[in-house]
Amino acid sequence: MKSKSIVLSLLLVGFAVMHSQAQGVHLGVKAGANIFKVDGQGYDQGFHFGYNLGAFAELNWNDHWGIQPELLWNQTNYRTGTQFHDIYPGGLNDVKGKLNYLSVPLLLSYRPIKLLSIQAGPQFGILLNQDKNLADNTKDAFKKGDFSLVGGAQLNIANFVVGGRYVIGLTNINDVTSDQKWKNQGFQVYAGFRFF
Repeated sequence: MKSKSIVLSLLLVGFAVMHSQAQGVHLGVKAGANIFKVDGQGYDQGFHFGYNLGAFAELNWNDHWGIQPELLWNQTNYRTGTQFHDIYPGGLNDVKGKLNYLSVPLLLSYRPIKLLSIQAGPQFGILLNQDKNLADNTKDAFKKGDFSLVGGAQLNIANFVVGGRYVIGLTNINDVTSDQKWKNQGFQVYAGFRFF
């Protein structure tokens, strides 16, 4: 609950500051694919297909610089390895699962030309739900919060946007043991539409 309050407070302050200084404000929706994995010992290290869906705002200070806050539903699919039980007693081998996050990227956006935006910044994630079949005791295996860095590029074609980015987790999301670190990472591709 504390992390939710911090994220919402940061968003409100950011929106207020940016709106007061912004030269151009645009709102839109987007959807796409996540090609993610949980990086850590005991997990299948292949990337797995998931989805993302949400809304974004573009708050531009001038023709080149701005910020793009977003509110996304992000899905990370994973699979435990064939020796997960050996590493984590009580853990289940070769299990597919998914993590659903409410993600809030706050991206600095640089437009060298009107058609292209280069973006980077932090992303805060709140775990909404997880599969409970990772261990015999059905204990929650993943921490409720995630902090990542995001970098990528976006094409701006009239009111349409198309983009790709890489997300690398900085937070250890392992809530089973402190011995091993698990982190989300992967690629996102998306398409969206700006209303104005």
